[in-house]
Amino acid sequence: MNKKTVRDIDFKNKRVIVRVDFNVPMKNGVIQDDIRMRAALPTINYVLEQQPKYLILMSHLGDPKKDVQKAKEKAEKDGKPFDEVKFIEGKCKMKPIAEHLAKLLNKPVKLAPAAIGAETKTVVESLGSGEVLMLENTRFHKQETSKDAVDREAMAKELASYADVFVNDAFGSAHRAHASTETVAKFLPAVAGFLMEKELAYLGKAVSNPTKPFVAIIGGAKIGGKIDVIQNLMNKVDALLIGGGMMFTFYKAQGLEIGKSLLEADKLDVAQKILDDAKAKNIRLLLPTDTVVGDKFDNAASTNVVSVRAIPSDHLGLDIGPETIKLFSEEIRKAKTVVWNGPMGVFEMPNFAKGTNAIAQALADATKSGAVTIVGGGDSASAIAQAGLDTSVSHVSTGGGASLEFLEGKVLPGVAALNDKN
Repeated sequence: MNKKTVRDIDFKNKRVIVRVDFNVPMKNGVIQDDIRMRAALPTINYVLEQQPKYLILMSHLGDPKKDVQKAKEKAEKDGKPFDEVKFIEGKCKMKPIAEHLAKLLNKPVKLAPAAIGAETKTVVESLGSGEVLMLENTRFHKQETSKDAVDREAMAKELASYADVFVNDAFGSAHRAHASTETVAKFLPAVAGFLMEKELAYLGKAVSNPTKPFVAIIGGAKIGGKIDVIQNLMNKVDALLIGGGMMFTFYKAQGLEIGKSLLEADKLDVAQKILDDAKAKNIRLLLPTDTVVGDKFDNAASTNVVSVRAIPSDHLGLDIGPETIKLFSEEIRKAKTVVWNGPMGVFEMPNFAKGTNAIAQALADATKSGAVTIVGGGDSASAIAQAGLDTSVSHVSTGGGASLEFLEGKVLPGVAALNDKN
């Protein structure tokens, strides 16, 4: 990683602003999972140990405008009243985040009334030596996500005025060119935090210089969101294992019966092209050989294990079968580098989590044998945590969309904006 990090900066008596990714799941004002917050602690603690003048933290939390709209529509559909103020308090405000962070740091964390504005400026100017301030949700300001560079710069300049140094430790938001992730770096010395550094080190090596054999496992519901990842990794891997709902579009492209299984009819040509490209490049692309089918999309469905060539027309595939688990696990255990992005089945339902859990176990076994194993964020991170194996692999990415775009070979704006080492 050719970017400066917190190790390259003297923070003593400096005013420091850090972009973290505290976009954690919330329910009625209660944090459901604080893994992203804990992941930022090494950077926060390191900066505080260097005796800065003060430390300001900023993050988004959900997408207030869209979240309100969705919740309002759901309430209307269910015929229930909707309290917008109460919803925003419980879903989008940073108060529970600041309170929980104070417990994690064992240190008071002040909360600003907004990310920018006169009131916040007053709070910033009153900060004492070594104090920590959490800004309110950056996405309460439309300039944060504005497509207008002038709007974003106006907000970024105000954020930059609070500090002497900008640290970006929010890998999960690095694929967004937002005011608090990318634009602010134009106005301050800008370096990576430890989490950002770790994400780039693991994902970067996997994409640019993996130790062979290199195996990629791609799952999830749809090919649509993974086309670029598959095409980019296809030129680097020794074996590509495909599972999850997307496998049925590959089968349909080959003329197989898939019953009521998930199908992306508009991606049949894409699926066929991927199969053809793999064959032409002599890449081992492995599709499941058997699947667990059910008579309905329900954990209580009546199930059966069938060959992928014998899926009943009135059933749908919900997980990979035992033969596939064995096939995939053997490939993974032989690998020296493994990247996994996307579950193998409907892992949220216990009866269809077996395939995903088995892949998680195979990654843990490969790690024990010395392989570098990387789990792309999002559903894969949730799945390996659910399997209780998130600490048994080399790295679990905190960034869903960011890790996906990185694996696609795209430049992440929040990374590109950081100062180069040379």
